[in-house]
Amino acid sequence: MQDIQDLTAVLRSNTPIVVIETYEEYRVIELLKKVSNILFQPLFSWSVTEGLMRVDSGLGRQKFNAEPSDILGQIKSTRERGIYVLCDFHPFVEDAPKNVRLLKEIALEYESLQHTLVLVSHEFSIPPEIKHYCAHFRLSLPNSTQLLNLIYEQVDKVRSEGVLLNVDDTAVAKLAENLRGVTFDDARRLAHKAIVDDGAITHSDVDTINRAKFELLDMQGVLQFEYDTSDFSQVAGLQNLKQWLAYRSPISAPQGIVDKPKGVLLLGVQGSGKSLAAKAVAGMWHRPLLKMDMAALYNKYIGETEKNLAKALELADLMAPCVLWIDEIEKGLSSGSSDDGTSKRILGTILTWMAERKSDVFLVATANDISALPPELMRKGRMDEIFFVDLPDAEVRQTIFEIHLKRRQLALNLFDLEQLATVSHGFSGAEIEQAVISAVYTAKASQLEVNQTVLHQEIMKTQPLSVVMREQLQSLRHWAEERTVSAH
Repeated sequence: MQDIQDLTAVLRSNTPIVVIETYEEYRVIELLKKVSNILFQPLFSWSVTEGLMRVDSGLGRQKFNAEPSDILGQIKSTRERGIYVLCDFHPFVEDAPKNVRLLKEIALEYESLQHTLVLVSHEFSIPPEIKHYCAHFRLSLPNSTQLLNLIYEQVDKVRSEGVLLNVDDTAVAKLAENLRGVTFDDARRLAHKAIVDDGAITHSDVDTINRAKFELLDMQGVLQFEYDTSDFSQVAGLQNLKQWLAYRSPISAPQGIVDKPKGVLLLGVQGSGKSLAAKAVAGMWHRPLLKMDMAALYNKYIGETEKNLAKALELADLMAPCVLWIDEIEKGLSSGSSDDGTSKRILGTILTWMAERKSDVFLVATANDISALPPELMRKGRMDEIFFVDLPDAEVRQTIFEIHLKRRQLALNLFDLEQLATVSHGFSGAEIEQAVISAVYTAKASQLEVNQTVLHQEIMKTQPLSVVMREQLQSLRHWAEERTVSAH
């Protein structure tokens, strides 16, 4: 009903050309049928395959005319006022000055002709010659109640075909929540797929739907859907961070809470587990994880980088509730002499989004170099907390060894974990994992069993980052000592 009211208001505002970017062409036609009845105007549609048709009264095809310039000429010469829907007209204005001129002449003569052109395409770049005469209209997306009704409609439809379904109502509610941000048509298709794939709607369908939804809202590499959201049982240490997240878990949050958590910055040494912790947040909160690739944002064309970022943040909002992970955020915000101000505009866009977003998107930003981060990014209100992820202590290193040995199905009774933790002093979690991997390959090449001796030798061959970059690490620790909260 709101779409009908809004579209009626647009057409009553004497706007000659209305642009609607959507895949839901049939829905636009149905809305305009109702609007044409309210405005007492005939409604026509045109496509290159069907020609011109009267669609509000069942009169059918008026004239088959596949030439865009001919149909525009016919509309211009018609004295009876009307609404004309031109479907997929976008190819006919690119490098087509005659068609652009005809569109402009119809717009210029609006006072006398009273013709409204509605241009419906999946994407439409308005030529500058007619931009002044155009208005954009965006179809509304289904709300949670509509999505809930839509899912149950699909359930009833499948049941009417004699199929027995197992429907978990709590899973349906979760599914409806996660379908927000897609069109009615896409939501209907995704819900139907979730039902017929396994003859049920269960919580296992939620992850599948999230992946399919993300693929529909394709960001061409700027945003990546992370399928492996590790459980926190696979993250050793980080007790303070785990407790902080547990207190703010959406599952345990009271109903109607206003101040939802916004995000955290994880600062620390490379390989210390920041990325794994970011994945684990999504796993702990049972939310989809989106990873933003800052390098993929940048484009050589002026303005394209900012447009990519805006689209990525809009997609994150549409995927809400979700976790947005920006890895090594400092690399995307550092400016250079040939930057042309792009990084500053990127920073401004991110800061504005962080401060003003209403969607339930939890931001996890990771960084290695605190000196490259602007101070305004880290102030309270934009980030809830800054955690420093230091190198693991002996107890945590012992747990890390246990995790990686178990993952490779190696018998723990062959290893002295306490001794391994001692000799790996200064190692990060990533360096411990690589030592285990190297031991597996070395043992295989020598036709030996992986044991304490082989693993110990691989550890001794490794120079950890804490030795190679000792000065930088000490400086980072000194900075973080009184400015951050320890994650461990």
